[in-house]
Amino acid sequence: MSALFTPFTLKDVTLRNRIAVPPMCQYSAVDGVSNEWHRVHYNALARGGAGLVIVEATAVSPEGRITPGCLGIWNDEQAEKLAQIAREIKASGAVPGIQIAHAGRKASANKPWEGDDHIAQGDARGWETLAPSAVAFGANLPQVPHEMTLDDIARVRQDFADAARRAREAGFEWLELHFAHGYLAQSFFSVHSNQRQDGYGGSAEGRGRFLLETLAAAREQWPENLPFTARFGVIEFDGRDEETLSESIALTKQFRAGGLDLLSVSIGFSTPEANIPWAPAFLAPIAARVREEAQIPVATAWGIDSPPIASQTIEKGELDLVMVGKAHLANPHWPYQAALALKQDQPSWVLPAPYAHWLNRYRVSE
Repeated sequence: MSALFTPFTLKDVTLRNRIAVPPMCQYSAVDGVSNEWHRVHYNALARGGAGLVIVEATAVSPEGRITPGCLGIWNDEQAEKLAQIAREIKASGAVPGIQIAHAGRKASANKPWEGDDHIAQGDARGWETLAPSAVAFGANLPQVPHEMTLDDIARVRQDFADAARRAREAGFEWLELHFAHGYLAQSFFSVHSNQRQDGYGGSAEGRGRFLLETLAAAREQWPENLPFTARFGVIEFDGRDEETLSESIALTKQFRAGGLDLLSVSIGFSTPEANIPWAPAFLAPIAARVREEAQIPVATAWGIDSPPIASQTIEKGELDLVMVGKAHLANPHWPYQAALALKQDQPSWVLPAPYAHWLNRYRVSE
């Protein structure tokens, strides 16, 4: 059997396979509250056979949303609705995970299909954005953010802690902190966005301080026996890649010492000038280096939608989990497709019984 279909255990949680659905924003919430769209969407993904389903970036505060349609977990009403989703993911055989996030200077944006740009100044739908420094991202996100005070930093850190507690109480069994993609935590670490002169800026140690403190605050609220993870942009593809990657691995070692159980390796997306070398599984070798040097389990996404490529990254020891995103949107039963492509015997979890009866009984051999 392909290693892709072997179980994976982390703390007290065992995934039925190495296939995970990463967070993918749906931009379909109202006031941060999930609805029937989210219930059907996540239940279908879980029923499709993945071992882990991580609910999309869920804001820890109102200003932490990317768009007005993003999910939130800053109040109990939101958490109660998310608890139903967690229960349904688990009932469908997958482990329910959630990513908690703050969008920082990339917040207050229109939905991608409505412009994917900052909401215009004066539009009542928008809000003031926050960042370590008053530096705009640029391109389609030109809004200059408010430079965070020490009180702002303390408040957002507590927001992450409160979100972790609500996620725990809602029944999620896998927590992911969003430290990637140019959002707030990543913008503290990035030289492109952090120009602070105090203890939260300057050296890599200073730029990593917000991330470490936020991780520690969330760690206190999350059960010790459940996986505590983060998605982190370890490289920017901006011409200083080796320096950034070395700094990121050093910080990852501190994450691990602080209780992190797994790192989802991603891109910084902190500058529109990045030259990203898009290719199938192009981050897998970088993730393998993080895995080896930081001695922590790793996952990654980006171009891992081919079953043979997904299987190879696990078998070569580059990844512990594969994050298969857009391919799951195209086909929630991607694990079944992968099993066929890799000529695997059909494990019982690949399809729900009402589907398996018809598809396996009448499947024409090629």
